[in-house]
Parts: sequence; C-alpha cells; structure tokens
Amino acid sequence: MTDSGAVLPWLVIRQDDNGNRYRVGRYATKDEAQKIADSLDDRGHKQLYWVERIGTPAL
Repeated sequence: MTDSGAVLPWLVIRQDDNGNRYRVGRYATKDEAQKIADSLDDRGHKQLYWVERIGTPAL
C-alpha cells in the first residue's frame, strides 16, 4: 500500500474493432482482473479483453 491508498497494479484492457484501446479497470490481483476480463469476453462482443500489469508492455 502507498500513502494514497491500495495498490492496484493489474489492468483490464479492451480493444475495439477499430483498434482503439481503453482501460476498463484496475485490480489488486491478476486473478481478479482475469475474472473480469473473462466475464466481459463471454458476452460475445467483437472487442478483445486482456490483463496486463502496470509497467509491463503488452505483447
């Protein structure tokens, strides 16, 4: 934790079919973020969802 509150180093990112990327949310654990990404992905939209750690570039 920091002076500003809880550390939330895991991001869920969404990419739409035009290639635009958006941060969906920040989470404390990778498992928590992955559950959110999976639930959004299961909705069947064309967007891509993935999890990444702050400071780690996407592949």
